[in-house]
Amino acid sequence: MEKIKTDGIIFDMDGTIWDNTPVFAASWERACRERGYDITFTQDTLKGLFGKTMDVIADMCIPDEDPKRRYETLELCEKYEIEDLEDSDVDTVYPGLAEVLEKLSKRTKLYIVSNCQSGYIETFIRRSGLGKYFTDFICYGDNGLVKADNLKLIVEKNSIQHPVYLGDIQGDKDACDEAGVDFIWAAYGYGKSIDSYVAKIDDISQLDQVIL
Repeated sequence: MEKIKTDGIIFDMDGTIWDNTPVFAASWERACRERGYDITFTQDTLKGLFGKTMDVIADMCIPDEDPKRRYETLELCEKYEIEDLEDSDVDTVYPGLAEVLEKLSKRTKLYIVSNCQSGYIETFIRRSGLGKYFTDFICYGDNGLVKADNLKLIVEKNSIQHPVYLGDIQGDKDACDEAGVDFIWAAYGYGKSIDSYVAKIDDISQLDQVIL
């Protein structure tokens, strides 16, 4: 496979640069119990939900006919996510991420676009200490825009001529198709299959090998 020429690599979050499901399963169960729901969340359950916008996740997993209560419950899940992640000493970043970011940042700009809540990317930056490698980031929680629109936004804002996105699920690839962005599949993440991609990596450290 030929190496990809790009002036901007855009990263997904969950399943691509870190995996917080070992911490978050308990966060979600605690939040739901406090709201009166008896729901069990496993790491695999969360892996099947993450990547979607938060309103869609609430509709899928909170058993309440009142949308207001569903969304309020998920907001509590998000609150406990951040709190529990801040308190945790578990290293949830994929091994090799720091090294590959350091290498790639010397030859191209790096960005983050995610469907996560506001403050989530900032938490990653604080916990990992890797914020110095990223030029810009944006998420659904900041503006309510879906991933395709935020991809377009970050590309336009930063005048990226040949963007490429690293993500792990089909929804990431679909957003890239809509935004006109090339897609690299992080096959080590949550997604089981992708309909097409310009490159596939089985470990985050391999990203350096497919970028020119």
